Amino acid sequence: MAKECSNTSCDKSSCEGCSSKANGPQSFLAEMNAHSNVKHVIGVVSGKGGVGKSMVTASLARMMIEKGYTAGILDADITGPSIPKMYGLKGAAQANDSGIFPMETKNGIKVMSINLLLPTEDTPVIWRGPVLANMVKQFWTDVVWDKIDYLFVDMPPGTGDVPLTVFQSLPIDGIVIVSSPQDLVKMIVKKAYNMAEMMKIPVLGIVENYSYVKCPDCGKSIKIFGESHIDEIAAELKVPVVGKMPIDMDYASKADSGAFDQINNEYIAKAVEVMPE
Repeated sequence: MAKECSNTSCDKSSCEGCSSKANGPQSFLAEMNAHSNVKHVIGVVSGKGGVGKSMVTASLARMMIEKGYTAGILDADITGPSIPKMYGLKGAAQANDSGIFPMETKNGIKVMSINLLLPTEDTPVIWRGPVLANMVKQFWTDVVWDKIDYLFVDMPPGTGDVPLTVFQSLPIDGIVIVSSPQDLVKMIVKKAYNMAEMMKIPVLGIVENYSYVKCPDCGKSIKIFGESHIDEIAAELKVPVVGKMPIDMDYASKADSGAFDQINNEYIAKAVEVMPE
């Protein structure tokens, strides 16, 4: 029977501290496509679904484009992809011997998603965890990203197979955690934070979504989900809060109509300050 590893400090070079490992450190980093040149990889994560992670990912990519950088989005949410729909991207991604080519939004963001490879956008992906994880890895090894300054990875929620594969296989420079104001958020944010810490990946900042909604008549901010606790959590974790997004009907409308390229998300403008240079 194999000896069970008792090391609790596994990171992207998993088990490199294990005394029973005779052949030295083992890296799970996947090799970038030969025709890609990606400078920074930023993960956008959440401990639970439905917190607006894809909206934050799309907003971050646009912000970096506006700053004069090149940006792309790797949609790692294989079973629930939403990025192509938000940008009105349809049809099949093209490929040749060099690899698969991402599609480009109207504002110049390169996008690769499983929905650009399926027969229709509502075709379900009924795969087990390892197959999902391998597909995400192929979005790094087989996609021709060309020159990208910032590649944002829209992760599926939680701490399962796909987030683990992304953390181990891609050279992640840092992550942005997306959350909401409910009381149970403290536990959920900490799960995402602790996973990143165990994998030795920096947490660049936290974005709170659904912070409030503005009354269309009087302009008063109404906190539908109660008082926010994100500042307390961020202070405890020593991570900056880089934005608090309200429920904005215009954002939702633009995303539903495939016109998210028209959205300038001023609520998370501080996120630019925490991006690696």
